[in-house]
Amino acid sequence: MANHDETRAKVKYLIFDAEAIADAELVSRIQYPNDNLSPDEALKRYREALFAKNGTDILPVTYMLPISIAVAKVDAQYKLLGIATLDSPEYRPAVMTRNFWQGWHKYGCPTLVTFNGRGYDLPLLELAAFRFGLAVPDWFNTEARSYEQSRNRYNTDAHLDLYDFVSNFGATKLSGGLNLLANLIGKPGKSGVDGSMVQDMYLRGEVAAINDYCRCDVLDTYFVFIRTRVLMGKLTLEAEQQLVAESKTWLEQQATSNPAYAHYLEHWGDWKSPAE
Repeated sequence: MANHDETRAKVKYLIFDAEAIADAELVSRIQYPNDNLSPDEALKRYREALFAKNGTDILPVTYMLPISIAVAKVDAQYKLLGIATLDSPEYRPAVMTRNFWQGWHKYGCPTLVTFNGRGYDLPLLELAAFRFGLAVPDWFNTEARSYEQSRNRYNTDAHLDLYDFVSNFGATKLSGGLNLLANLIGKPGKSGVDGSMVQDMYLRGEVAAINDYCRCDVLDTYFVFIRTRVLMGKLTLEAEQQLVAESKTWLEQQATSNPAYAHYLEHWGDWKSPAE
């Protein structure tokens, strides 16, 4: 991999994923202001109420704080340059949020690539910036022409949400999500952890494991991303498969010191052409 300065100059895309935990004190203050509940009691009650209503106890993003942000750096030729989790190993929400937005700016505002980031990850980090008093003028450039604003849904130079891309901006329902798309091209997808488990993992003190899971989601997103470039004719299938092979070699080199990559490789699959 290139050194830091060389990498910064090459980065065209930042593929990222964020995981979040509940702000239990905020839940207590907003949901149960007159019930004299502790933060833990309020969170428990709210999760139970959400589960009874929706069949899931995942909280709205407005009550959440980032506990993991994994970022993959990718160049203009779609080569994976490296992956990092922010503010490791402390994983402090305010520091992670600041590092994310400042890093995006320092890298020259490259294209952000997510899966359903418009629906969750970016609102999470926008609200965190609001909470922590951060200025992000390049992102909140509301005085620019509409189609040049970073937050414009159709400005895919600023943010490419792969969920929007594959579902034609919500015209179709993408049942199975990232897990399905990753499996279609032989990659692990969900292999033991999913986002609904993060809150309880955090309560058990498994913050490092959350960040390992986040790294794996970013890897799935990267491989889905480069397959969409094949769809668009920006990358040949042969070139994509070469990128996949190079990425696997890099993961094998990193796996001895990073359990997340060892886990990912244990569930690795190679895409098979129907012609084969």
